[in-house]
Amino acid sequence: MLFGILLVLLALRLALQTWFTAPALLSDPFLQLPTPDSVRVVWFSEFAGTEHWVEYRQEPAEPDQQAAAITTKLSRVREDQKSLVGSQTTEGQVYQAPTLRDIWRHEAEVKGLKRRVPYRVISQREDGKILTSDRFTLAPLPSAGRPLKILLTSDHQLKPMTPANLQKVVETVGQVDAVFFAGDLVDVADRASEWFDTNLGNAFFPCLQGRAHYELERNGSKTIYRGGAIIQSAPLFPAVGNHEVMGRFSESALLGDQFGDSYPKSAAASLYAAAASKINPTGDPVVQQSWLKNNSHNTDTYEELFTLPTDSPGGKKYYALSFGDVRLISLYATTIWRSPSLKPDTQGRYREREEDLADVSRWGYGQHLFEPIAVGSAQYDWLEAELARPEWQQAKYKVVMFHQPAHSLGDNIVPAYTDPVQAIDRAPDGRVTAVRYEYPLQADYLIRDVMPLLESAGVQLVFYGHSHLWNRFISPGGTNFLESSNVGNTYGAYLAGSSTSKQRQTPSGYRETYVTAGNPNGLPAVLPTLSPLADEKGNAQPYLASNDITAFSILDTGTGIVSSYSFDTRYPDQPVVRFDEFSLASR
Repeated sequence: MLFGILLVLLALRLALQTWFTAPALLSDPFLQLPTPDSVRVVWFSEFAGTEHWVEYRQEPAEPDQQAAAITTKLSRVREDQKSLVGSQTTEGQVYQAPTLRDIWRHEAEVKGLKRRVPYRVISQREDGKILTSDRFTLAPLPSAGRPLKILLTSDHQLKPMTPANLQKVVETVGQVDAVFFAGDLVDVADRASEWFDTNLGNAFFPCLQGRAHYELERNGSKTIYRGGAIIQSAPLFPAVGNHEVMGRFSESALLGDQFGDSYPKSAAASLYAAAASKINPTGDPVVQQSWLKNNSHNTDTYEELFTLPTDSPGGKKYYALSFGDVRLISLYATTIWRSPSLKPDTQGRYREREEDLADVSRWGYGQHLFEPIAVGSAQYDWLEAELARPEWQQAKYKVVMFHQPAHSLGDNIVPAYTDPVQAIDRAPDGRVTAVRYEYPLQADYLIRDVMPLLESAGVQLVFYGHSHLWNRFISPGGTNFLESSNVGNTYGAYLAGSSTSKQRQTPSGYRETYVTAGNPNGLPAVLPTLSPLADEKGNAQPYLASNDITAFSILDTGTGIVSSYSFDTRYPDQPVVRFDEFSLASR
């Protein structure tokens, strides 16, 4: 009897705690796609709700105004055995298979803006409870001539130093005006908790909204980092990285395995053609398109999360826009990442797994491209037209952003950015004995096709990520190339001529000669101008590649200077160091 009473009291206590605890939104609001007199406000919840709106005030003496939100449900976000959610601290204790997670996106357009104003978002649940965010500020598109500070970042991917990196951004430069993000926002695009609430404490939105809670241990001591409250008041402009692309859809395979199971669209079309009568007996085009997407690759979650220009042939996947004195072009230039290993059990850059040779549907097709960008492609033609537009030609600062490095000392610049050339070895009976892939360096689409186009159009800065390091280059014509992606772990730098430098893992006995160290595309790395890091012999290094020291870069449009800063997480009480700067005004 007493035990039963205790159970009832415990249940009542839990119910009261649930009732009186203020419910939380899944994210703070963040800003998207400003125009000269408006901006979009986006936030997320785990309920559809009955009403959602932005509350803002144009003038202090005026009453609050409201902008109603449109609500949509994310269609592909899921959790699986590898998700770390709720109170779980080990894998596989919540989800036993990939499971759709109900998450709703709310977007309101605040119009009639003339300046920066305070705002908050409000959501009403089905039970009538009201959820309200903190107050932040929003602003329309900044006009030309206004000095701005723009954060250049990439490759967050829930890496260990990301919260520290973003916290130091705010502590060093204050509120930035925009974020240019060169891809790889999370690790697995369809895993919802990586965007919102992994219990590691370093999910994507919390890190960029100052709500992370990540414990970083260095030198035997632990420091909690919260990230930075950035995108609540500054618009985010991302590019598609390889981690924004999901591969073939499955109801049973781990989400990470689905991410790695990208299949070329042309190969999926061949499989469909061979079995169309079984897959789609009625010839329904909707069924066909759905099958092709689920059996190749997609960027659906990325496109559902963000509001971006959609007037290019690639829609949100590549776009152009003006922001103050900057004309930004964001390209879709990335590949599936494959291991450089030549082991027989590896589906790699240079070969297929031996166990897959008899089944073409299991081939990985090497490090294939997701979207064409060579001369004659839809993206190249669009880029050529954009570079001829007055918005580009008249811009004070011309910036192009994408994920794949054009020049780099990192690992991920090898092999060349080109379509894999397949070579199949067969036994006398026709049986496949090996499938290999070559990547001719002279066919690198970025270097052969895109870079000459950008150089001739006066681009001042080409910004990218992917190799998890900081290094920069400058062409003879004055184009600056910056890779500023050491926000978490690093894969190292491969500096030619250094006795201590690592060598890239490349195949021998192939027709192509793969560059094992240095920048394979020729330009030498530039030594940081202010305070370069030194190696163990005291030699200044033209890169930053560290698992302890993180870096971020800021474009100041008032001066035309790009400054890069480093923070050594081993010494949390030491200041951030400005270690490099260069000017865009000279181009």
